[in-house]
Amino acid sequence: MDRLTNSQDQALRHRAARVVPGGMWGHLHAAKLPEGYPQFFARGEGAYLWDVDGRRFLDFMCSWGPNLLGHQHPEVEEAAERQRRLGDCLNGPAPAMVELAEQLVGLLPHAAWAMFQKNGTDATTTCATIARAATGRRKLLVARGAYHGAVPWCSPSLLGVTSEDRAHLLHYDYNDEASLAAAVDEAGGDLAGILVSAFRHDLGRDQEMPQPGFARAVRAACDAAGAALILDEVRAGFRLDLAGSWEPLGIRPDLCAWSKAIANGHPLAAVTGAEWLRDAASRIFVTGSFWCGAVPMAAAVATLRVAMRDAVPERLAHLGGLLRDGLAAGARRHGLALRQTGPAQMPMVLFADDPGARRGEVFCAAALERGVYFHPRHNMFLSAAHTEADIALALEAAEHGFAAVAAAG
Repeated sequence: MDRLTNSQDQALRHRAARVVPGGMWGHLHAAKLPEGYPQFFARGEGAYLWDVDGRRFLDFMCSWGPNLLGHQHPEVEEAAERQRRLGDCLNGPAPAMVELAEQLVGLLPHAAWAMFQKNGTDATTTCATIARAATGRRKLLVARGAYHGAVPWCSPSLLGVTSEDRAHLLHYDYNDEASLAAAVDEAGGDLAGILVSAFRHDLGRDQEMPQPGFARAVRAACDAAGAALILDEVRAGFRLDLAGSWEPLGIRPDLCAWSKAIANGHPLAAVTGAEWLRDAASRIFVTGSFWCGAVPMAAAVATLRVAMRDAVPERLAHLGGLLRDGLAAGARRHGLALRQTGPAQMPMVLFADDPGARRGEVFCAAALERGVYFHPRHNMFLSAAHTEADIALALEAAEHGFAAVAAAG
């Protein structure tokens, strides 16, 4: 695949630089990726993306998670279009809101109710607000390095953030029971909730699945303090287990934040919660003019129906296992040490002794030239649109990536 120096992508970047601060912002900024990665895309279909210059890529980011079933899934799009013809942003919700809430309450063992937002940050912030309203307390415990959104109370950046914005956050280390206990002690009688990711998925480091003892300790600490266990499912939700990512551990949260995969690319987030938090959830003021958009809710109903019918988490685990095994074998052939961590449905691929991810960038740039879109330092995502043939194609591109890393030394 030739790199296009006078491309539509470059022209759009130049235009954007004049009217958008920095030309782009946030985690979608392609300047943070190796040379050759496009910033602008024309369309997506199934497991593939096309950039504005017509280059096709096998997509292993799935729009950074939202595409659970693949781009433009026909059943989801049919449901969305049917609702779009009736209306989307109205003076109140459409019946799809009630149907979706009923669907979530029926699907998730911990959930007695559901309410809806637009982004993952909306959902985690709503969870924090409910926990504080229900308990009358202020302190929230969060894991060091964890990502729970992009507003001052939880942003990974301190630029433009005041100390007052973070005054009631205390920190623990994921999977470290002693660290958790120390943070609980520090909160004392002011503990409103413990916020915990479904698994540790910090940027640029090995992922960690939750240890059963740690999960039990979080639940026990919340029970002892009368605080809310808040599970952040924004990134992992519906890829690992349709009943909730901690359900296999036997641990049920009090509140869950959902987004990304819930509507297969349509903008939607949700909070689900236990009965004891219903009253607080009904009394807080959280809202948005677009939060009851009917089209994303109709899309979510269809998305979850397909995910249940087609056993999507199990399918993704199978495909992820094939990819993981193939990458491990390819690395060995080239004498390279590879670290693959976390759930197979959400691959994290890092090279050993590569603190700046330079090897990862060489690998990904070579794969991109052969039409496969990997990421050098962020966990990736599989969708139900991926096939075993797609995995084989990805592994062929990975061979070129490994060869490029070996040649670079």
